[in-house]
Amino acid sequence: MTQTIAAQARPRLLTAAVLVALALPGAAFAQTAKERELEARIAQLESQVQALLGQQQQTAAQVQEVRTAQAAVPAVAAAPVPAGSQPIQATTITPQANPGTKFTVGGMIRIDGMATKTTDGDIAKGTAGRDFYVPGAIPVGGEGPDTYMDAHAKFSRLWFDASTVLDSGDKLGARVEMDFFGGTLGNSAATNTYGATLRHAYLTYNNWLVGQTWSNFMDTNALIDAVDFVGPTDAVVFVRQPQVRYTSGPWTVSIESPETTVQPFGGAARIIAGDNSAIPDVIARYTHKADWGHVSVAGMARQLKYEPAPGLDSTDTGFGATVSGLVKLGDSTDIRYQVSGGEGIGRYIGLATIQQDAMVDAAGNLDALGGWAGYFGVRQVFSPSVRGNLYYARSQWDNDTAWTGLGVTRKVHSVHANVIWSPVPKLDFGVEAIWGERTLESGVDGELMRLHTMARYSF
Repeated sequence: MTQTIAAQARPRLLTAAVLVALALPGAAFAQTAKERELEARIAQLESQVQALLGQQQQTAAQVQEVRTAQAAVPAVAAAPVPAGSQPIQATTITPQANPGTKFTVGGMIRIDGMATKTTDGDIAKGTAGRDFYVPGAIPVGGEGPDTYMDAHAKFSRLWFDASTVLDSGDKLGARVEMDFFGGTLGNSAATNTYGATLRHAYLTYNNWLVGQTWSNFMDTNALIDAVDFVGPTDAVVFVRQPQVRYTSGPWTVSIESPETTVQPFGGAARIIAGDNSAIPDVIARYTHKADWGHVSVAGMARQLKYEPAPGLDSTDTGFGATVSGLVKLGDSTDIRYQVSGGEGIGRYIGLATIQQDAMVDAAGNLDALGGWAGYFGVRQVFSPSVRGNLYYARSQWDNDTAWTGLGVTRKVHSVHANVIWSPVPKLDFGVEAIWGERTLESGVDGELMRLHTMARYSF
């Protein structure tokens, strides 16, 4: 501060000195009226410099007082932030969102390893049946047994949520979730890279949901605690699709994207009908919850549609029902179950890999395929860190062999037993033994034996 004031004063003093030099001719010191005026100005400048120096000294003293006071105040520790509430940054990371929007992110890292033996040939490499249990992929009538091993990280997952409660009390929400179970972008010899795939993408507004998520025909709260990615694939309702859903208390009603899978005449490979129905699938569900668990009942009505030739449409009506739930037997044991049946529900069972919604006769007329599916499982918690599951799953279908031939699947069923160890929260290591069998209408069958291991960290 002193150097600054001095620097400001120097130009003024220099100017005064120059004026004095110009005003003094030769060596004469006789004072004139002009000389007296100049001396008065120099005296005035010196007075201003002294005033500036006084102000600088006063400011320096005040700064020193503040520093002394700060040094005397003891340091105060920052208040601890409750776990889980610390923001990523001080300002919102969604600046275009509504005020008060809460943004969260999560997911899991999951590694799967499987040793598989099939009795009638091997499952084609690069297909879903090599990544998890797909009963419709069990080889039948092949050239004999084969054993092979696979490993991947495709089911690792990432999701993003945004939720807001407006001043009006209205609730808004959104979710986007993806995994890496997409098409192969590399090869298993080097990079093992796979494409990201969309699992969920939906918005919520109070009791409404619009977007892609689990079908209302599916009870996610009754799913088995499996090591395999799905578990009771032979029988489970497992569909994600676009929909509009409304929930009121225990009731949930939805209209969902229609799609028809068709078994062509003579037993050829299935067809996913390109000409979708103009009527969405309509589903209603009622769920009763209690301290002992829950029970849920859902019904579905849908239109099946197929265009065997341009300008020629064939339609039929599909319908189905499912009962599912979870029953607690004390603090450490529970039972999980699901039973489904109807006509035209094949797409909703087992990831649409076992049977189709409808059959077609020689003229291209559509007929809904009937069938039923069910699973039953027991979950036992042995300790806070160890749990296990034993479950059985089965589905069976009413093919008209005059239309479908004898090479289509009549039934699939499987038995599973697993143990899962969680040494710390959110970290799971599991192993599951699987036996599955697929039987065709001809009576030819094939078996699968698999040891499936899994490591998973959820965050």
